[in-house]
Amino acid sequence: MSLNETPRADRLHVGIFGKRNTGKSSLINALTNQNISLVSDRPGTTTDPVFKSMELHPIGPVVFIDTAGFDDDDGELGALRVEKTAEVMDKTDVAIVIFEDEDFTKEKRWIQKLEAAGIPVIPVIGKSDEIYGESLLAKAIEEELGIEPILVSALRREGMEDIKQAIEKAVPEDFKRKRILGNMVKHGELVMLVMPQDIQAPKGRLILPQVQTIRELLDNKCTTVCTTADGFVRSLKALAKAPGLIITDSQCFKEVYEHKPKESRLTSFSVLFAAYKGDIGVFTKGADAIDQLTADSKVLIAEACTHAPLEEDIGREKIPRMLRKRFGEDLQVNVVAGSEFPDDLSDYDLIIHCGACMFNRRHVLSRIAEAQAAGVAITNYGITMAKLNGILDKIRIPE
Repeated sequence: MSLNETPRADRLHVGIFGKRNTGKSSLINALTNQNISLVSDRPGTTTDPVFKSMELHPIGPVVFIDTAGFDDDDGELGALRVEKTAEVMDKTDVAIVIFEDEDFTKEKRWIQKLEAAGIPVIPVIGKSDEIYGESLLAKAIEEELGIEPILVSALRREGMEDIKQAIEKAVPEDFKRKRILGNMVKHGELVMLVMPQDIQAPKGRLILPQVQTIRELLDNKCTTVCTTADGFVRSLKALAKAPGLIITDSQCFKEVYEHKPKESRLTSFSVLFAAYKGDIGVFTKGADAIDQLTADSKVLIAEACTHAPLEEDIGREKIPRMLRKRFGEDLQVNVVAGSEFPDDLSDYDLIIHCGACMFNRRHVLSRIAEAQAAGVAITNYGITMAKLNGILDKIRIPE
């Protein structure tokens, strides 16, 4: 990934929902002017959700999510498809719901689910070139649901500009304003990055949080100095003045804190992403639950990516080892990765989530909501490492 590319996880996610064979795939193809999704007259062509990154003028970088029909009644397989479609809601920033006929009971139910999750909904009447009496259908939808649908024809490329304008208008304000560094750096400030160089780091490349943070520091005209953990002290001595801010890998928190200049503020990439991708207030408060753990407690470690576990993995090795050292070897730690996440969280005493650089913010917030609904504390890798090292009250937490 180059510095100018927008990672998929940071793009606006637009989910397309509707019954089978209502033209969801055709709509994506028409909006993007590309044959992205497979189109067929046979119902149920789309099975698993299809994610496609695009630049959509005038909105910018987006991800369209083509879903299976939510009316799929093809036995067990159909139920699994509908379940996968429901899971897409956790990742959706803006939803397009396609209507086709006067029986829109299912569409109404799904719109209620989406709106209950705080997701803006754009109602669309698809295949308007084929529907007789589409104006009557539009009137019925507006009277029943209180929202005016957009009439489109993917075949004729009609209504595409109306949908683009509706998407642009529906973009959540929080999505527009969110930055990794928030208000933590001053324009032109000297910032030092302590970069991990362990076996988890891809050979010859930087990991995504480092790339994105550097990009934002450059935008702030900051002077950025990069070093490794073992070269941290040497790099400090080479500077004419102390860095205003030091951003470290969370695994080096203790060592960096012990050697940093008194006047330098300290945070970590994971802490920054806890605020950028999730709710930093919830994560910080969730760290209080660490003090309540015992040898009989049960902790869930949640990783967003699905890399093969390697030696000294922070989520699978280091954090569990630190917890067991403090609370006893019988402490139970379960690990899930990628899209895996338990339906029932009530058995856990604490959830510790990674920085989630591979998830969009909506996905992380949905997991926080699930944890809160189950009454389970949730925190983040970086916050946890700072807490276990006794310096949580001494590091900078983004506002």
